Amino acid sequence: MGIVVRSHRAPLSEGRQRPSTDWSGAHAAQSAPAGNYVAAVRSRNLLFLSGKGPSPTEGVAIKGPLGREFSAEEGYSFARSACLEILAVIQDHLGSLDLVKHIVEVHGFLNAVPAFEDHARVLDGASDLMVEVFGPAGVHARSVIGVSALRKGLPLTIKAIVEVKNTQEIVHVE
Repeated sequence: MGIVVRSHRAPLSEGRQRPSTDWSGAHAAQSAPAGNYVAAVRSRNLLFLSGKGPSPTEGVAIKGPLGREFSAEEGYSFARSACLEILAVIQDHLGSLDLVKHIVEVHGFLNAVPAFEDHARVLDGASDLMVEVFGPAGVHARSVIGVSALRKGLPLTIKAIVEVKNTQEIVHVE
């Protein structure tokens, strides 16, 4: 995807720099909705993001359940990839990640075999990325569940709710 994320802890208002990214790569990889819905809906200062799966690897769609086809470590990487798709949708919808006030909530749905028990570790892939990108504003509530199947055989999907800054909270740094 061409996106590089470095860990940053200071909030944006304290001069924290956005991680180095190539957002054009994220936009090119961003998947279209799989049905009759949109990728994001804003209601007042909340942005509700539809579920996203991991991007294809080398042009091949990732398919199969965690615990059989993929390990928890691979699931962690897939969750990070799906979170990059979420970040691309936020960027598209708001025009800038700097307009994010707080990541409120993240939900993960894992296509997993019944014996799989590392759900939390897998979703940490998305949670860790949110904290790397947004610092303390990236810490969020979350839930993760295992399911017997997901659309197109994806190993996981992630959705999120984001609080957006109002115009009085936007700080312009020259």
